[in-house]
Amino acid sequence: MSDAGQVSKFWSDLPYHRRWLLQQADGLFDFFQHRAINPKGGFFNLDPTGNPLPGDNPVRGIHASARMVHCYSIGYLLGRPGTGDLVDHGTNFLWNGHRDQQNGGYAWSMNDDGPADSNKQGYGHAFVLLAASSAKVVGHPLADAMLADVTDVLETRFWDREHGAIAEEFASDWSPIDGGSYRGQNSNMHLTEALMAAFEATGERHYLDKAESIADLVIRRLAGSVGFRVAEHFDTDWQIDKDYYHKDEMFRPAGTTPGHWLEWARLTLQLWTLGDKKHAWMPDAAKNLFVQAMSLGWDKEKGGFFYTLDWEDKPAKTNKLWWPMCEGAAAAHFINQHLPADSFYEDSYRLIWGTIANKFIDHKNGGWHEELTEDLVPAHTLFPGKGDIYHALQACLIPLFPADGSLTKMIVEADGRI
Repeated sequence: MSDAGQVSKFWSDLPYHRRWLLQQADGLFDFFQHRAINPKGGFFNLDPTGNPLPGDNPVRGIHASARMVHCYSIGYLLGRPGTGDLVDHGTNFLWNGHRDQQNGGYAWSMNDDGPADSNKQGYGHAFVLLAASSAKVVGHPLADAMLADVTDVLETRFWDREHGAIAEEFASDWSPIDGGSYRGQNSNMHLTEALMAAFEATGERHYLDKAESIADLVIRRLAGSVGFRVAEHFDTDWQIDKDYYHKDEMFRPAGTTPGHWLEWARLTLQLWTLGDKKHAWMPDAAKNLFVQAMSLGWDKEKGGFFYTLDWEDKPAKTNKLWWPMCEGAAAAHFINQHLPADSFYEDSYRLIWGTIANKFIDHKNGGWHEELTEDLVPAHTLFPGKGDIYHALQACLIPLFPADGSLTKMIVEADGRI
C-alpha cells in the first residue's frame, strides 16, 4: 500500500504503532533477560526455542557480551526491573574476563578456561567502547575505567592517522595478523556508532572527530566512488578489494552487503546531527545509501533484503537475515525525521516492518528468526539460533525517540518517556 507520493501520517507518530513497537521490544527483553546469563561469565547463545545451545564449555564472543551490556543499559534507562543485573554481569565479564591484563586489549572470545581466541579485533573493541559508553550513562562503577582503557587501546594500537580509520586485527601480543594487510569497513562502521556514543557520554570532542574521519573515508570517498555501494574489504592503503574472500561469511562476506548501506544511512544522519549539520554531503549520502539498498538489495518478488550482492549488483548470498531489516527500519525513520517528506521512505518503513511482523518475528517461541531462506523460511546456515538482541531491540526503540543521537542519549533527554 502507498500514499501515492504524499506522506499523510508517519507510522512512528501513531499511538497504536508506538505501542506495538514497545510490545516487540518488551518481548525481546523478556526472551533474553531470563535465560541468557551464563553463571560462569558472559551470556549463552540461545537455540531457536530460547534454551542455551548445547555444549559444556560454550564460547562467548566479546561482541555478544558488549551488546548485552549496551541493550540492558537501555532497559535500565527505561526503568525495566532486573536489567541492572545483566549490565553488571556483562561489564564484569568484559573487564575481568576478556581484558588481557598482561598485553592490553580485549580477547575476541572466551570459554570457561580462558581465551578461546586471544586475537584482538577492531570489531570487538568497537563494541567494548559502546558497552563502556552505555554503562557510563547508567552510572556503572567500572564504566570510567573501561572507557579510558579501551579508548587508549584504540588510539595507540588500532588508529591509523594516515587514513583516519582503524586497522583490523592483531594477535594477543599485538603482532599483525597476515602482515596487517587487511582493512575492513564493518569494524570501522561499528566504531563510528561507538564513537558517537562515547562523545555523547563524555562530551569529549576527539571521539566525534574520529567518527567524522571514518565516515568521510568509508562513505564520502569510497562508497561515493562506486555509486554508494559500501565496499566491505580493502588493502592497507584503503583500496577496494572486490575479489576478497574469507571463509567467515558472518563477519566478512564477499561482495557487498546492502544491510550495511542501510546501517550507514542511519549513522551518517546521526553523525550529521551531532556535528551541528556542518557536513553538507551527509544527508544526500544517507538518501543515496538507502535508495540503493532498496533498489538493488530488496527482493521485489519475495520480500526481504538479500544478504549479499556481487559487484554486478546481482544477488550472491540470497538468504535473508534479520539485521538488515532492522537497520532498514531505523534508517527510514531517521530519513523521515530529518529530510523533506517523501512517501518512498515512509512506504519503505511500512514495507520493512510488515515483512518483519509476518516473517521474522517468531510468534511461537518468542524472539526473532535471525535467518530465513530466500523464500522466507527459517534457516540456520549462518546462525544456529537466537544469539543477539542488539539489532532488533534498537529497531523497535529508535522510532519511539527523536532521531538526534544514540538511544541512551535520547532516553535520558526524554526522561524515559516514550
